[in-house]
Amino acid sequence: MPPEKPRPADRLDDDDYPAFTVGRAADMLGTTPAFLRALGENRLITPLRSAGGHRRYSRYQLRIAARARELVDNGTPIEAACRIIILEDQLEDALRINEQQRQQHNSAG
Repeated sequence: MPPEKPRPADRLDDDDYPAFTVGRAADMLGTTPAFLRALGENRLITPLRSAGGHRRYSRYQLRIAARARELVDNGTPIEAACRIIILEDQLEDALRINEQQRQQHNSAG
């Protein structure tokens, strides 16, 4: 029996599913499509493209964009806000890896 094909409704809980158009995403964040494009130009988020070539954003990307908006609203230039978020993400990854290695070391000893 072939595997079941996922239904669109099954993807509603998927943080990475590109469900939102640029207009809808901008409305949800209380910003403009130009702001979202600027985040892409600064390589903070890269929207997926629909079959028709339109930008689509995931919930995960919208959370990142909301963090950028918060920084920009507090006076941080957009380029710096993007860099801050990238560095925060790298730090989080490094801390997670460090903790995993610490746990492996403790269980081996």
